[in-house]
Amino acid sequence: MKCEHCTRKECSKKTKTDDEENVSDEAPSPAQENGEKCDTSKHKVLVVSVCPQSLPYFAAKFNVSVTDASRRLCGFLKSLGVHYVFDTTIAADFSILESQKEFVRRYHQHSEEARALPMLTSACPGWVRYAERVLGRPVTPHLCTAKSPQQVMGSLVKDYFARQQNLSPEKIFHVIVAPCYDRKLEALREGLSSASHSSRGADCVLTSGEVAQIMEQSDLSVQDATVDTLFGDLKEEKVTRHDGASSDGHLAQVFRHAAKELFNEDVEEVTYRARRNKDFQEVTLEKNGEVLLRFAAAYGFRNIQNMILKLKKGALPYHFVEVLACPGGCLNGRGQAQSRDGRVDKALLQQMEGIYSDIPVRPPETSAHVQELYQQWLEGLDSPKAQETLHTRFSSPELCAHDLDIRW
Repeated sequence: MKCEHCTRKECSKKTKTDDEENVSDEAPSPAQENGEKCDTSKHKVLVVSVCPQSLPYFAAKFNVSVTDASRRLCGFLKSLGVHYVFDTTIAADFSILESQKEFVRRYHQHSEEARALPMLTSACPGWVRYAERVLGRPVTPHLCTAKSPQQVMGSLVKDYFARQQNLSPEKIFHVIVAPCYDRKLEALREGLSSASHSSRGADCVLTSGEVAQIMEQSDLSVQDATVDTLFGDLKEEKVTRHDGASSDGHLAQVFRHAAKELFNEDVEEVTYRARRNKDFQEVTLEKNGEVLLRFAAAYGFRNIQNMILKLKKGALPYHFVEVLACPGGCLNGRGQAQSRDGRVDKALLQQMEGIYSDIPVRPPETSAHVQELYQQWLEGLDSPKAQETLHTRFSSPELCAHDLDIRW
């Protein structure tokens, strides 16, 4: 991919930027061989991170397995000049693990005088924006402070990966491929840049549908490629997900962890019971006729608004609620599940749900890489750096009026 700042034909022939050549210390570029010097300060290293809920869309769209879809997408992006393609599953690992710890802490701190529960998930940017911009207090104190997978991935790429490659964060242009348009707003959210680096974690967000449209309009000759990892030359062939029907699985993972940590109960299978509708479901842990934990999943704004009404009245009976703005969850993000007339493509969504359910589940605590990153990158599980990097704060409506606000 030709650098937009460099017009010499030798530079346009390269498949890697000079930044990447400097990192790898491999053979000199054609320009260097000719004794010419390219201004590497003008170049960017292009990184794309793909959400796991986007892969079933590409698999259904191109009628291939999810692994083949991942390889085809990666190959296409590399043909455009992208240098590294990651998946965001490891970022979701951190988001879930931090949410687990926070729930247990809130459970112990909760009292009638200091109500730390219910804890409401904060991984969905549409829901978080609604909570911050419209609801404010008393809702925002209930939001989990763990950053979303997209926010964590931004730190992984712009901080950890940049350090590994001896690059400044500003030399990396980071693109997220995601199922919904709200991820674009999340990338613009104030205060997302970490104190450890001044650049935003995500520079651009493309929906799965936008990427598919680019692929359909392209006449490039594409070869499949294996997704990169944050750990050098190691390649991951196997696509995995977390235990969620259509999301990153915060509810199931936090429920299992809380059952074990708080009540020493091992939960193998999480059983969901539909309540008001299929997008409002309940999960409980019971022992000797007593309900020890009561969790819920509330998807779509109709269910969210009903939940908020009960919360404000003090009548919400749940310890934890997984909240997602899209009915049907992340797979039904409007950036990939819409038909041409703007309605939900129900047949496509059903196909994606089947594909997603067949992806092997990997619990986040089983990842050796995550444990290594806690020690090597974050200086420990509960270090100040881990708190700063993996957690966020929420604003009140009075402090954050913005032209991008949405009237829900």
